[in-house]
Amino acid sequence: MSATIAVFPGTFDPITLGHEDMLRRAAALFGTVIVAVAMAHHKKTLFTLDERLQLARDALADRPNVQVLAFDGLVTEFAVAHGAQVMVRGLRSGTDFDYELQLAGMNRHLRPEVDTVFLTPDARWQSISSTLVREIAQLGGKVDGLVSSTVLPHLLAKVGRA
Repeated sequence: MSATIAVFPGTFDPITLGHEDMLRRAAALFGTVIVAVAMAHHKKTLFTLDERLQLARDALADRPNVQVLAFDGLVTEFAVAHGAQVMVRGLRSGTDFDYELQLAGMNRHLRPEVDTVFLTPDARWQSISSTLVREIAQLGGKVDGLVSSTVLPHLLAKVGRA
């Protein structure tokens, strides 16, 4: 494993099995992976920032080289402030690719010393997004198998299904 520090940014509202899959694989590739949880002032989140931080910490407690930290502002500045050389981004589809390629280009413009690495989730998790998981949970659908057993009770409680 390298000494490289990688940042994996997102809102993680909530962290899903797709996120966990990519984060575990990133943790095997890089010396340290920082899960950068966005404060997300521009979004109405289901979970508070503190809840999202704790859910991510609980879900990834088995990975000692994974840290979970909050960030606000430009993720490139957060990455540089934490000594990261790599930004890890997930790709589920061609639509994601178009957006993520544009984002990677802008990040390179802002901070050329931080490279972007794309990971794709295992096929089992390609259709999962936090938005869909929240909607399914709120509408009474089955969400076990989409989030880990550490996240599930908190998600169900948050939508009034506990």
